[in-house]
Amino acid sequence: MPVKISPSVDGKEAVIAVIGRFDFNIHEEFRQALDKAKAGGFTRYTLDFGAVDDMDSAALGMLLLLRDSLGGDKANIRVIRCRRELREMLEMANFQSLFQIT
Repeated sequence: MPVKISPSVDGKEAVIAVIGRFDFNIHEEFRQALDKAKAGGFTRYTLDFGAVDDMDSAALGMLLLLRDSLGGDKANIRVIRCRRELREMLEMANFQSLFQIT
């Protein structure tokens, strides 16, 4: 299962972990995780990229859809445990202005 969702200890944050390659092949599972997170009434969202091996442009599109569906500029989304190569890809796409990347 390449996408896992779990609540934070305080129950206010959804942690979405992507495992392996983040690409179009997991778009349905990613969308289902997003739907589950939205239904949970969370106020914060964290994408854990610690186990992401690689990602493509479809993943960037999925991140944009995630942001839009969670409120756009009002969304509280951070990306954690991002490998250098993935961080560089996100920065080349100027995603640091859309997400908190740590």
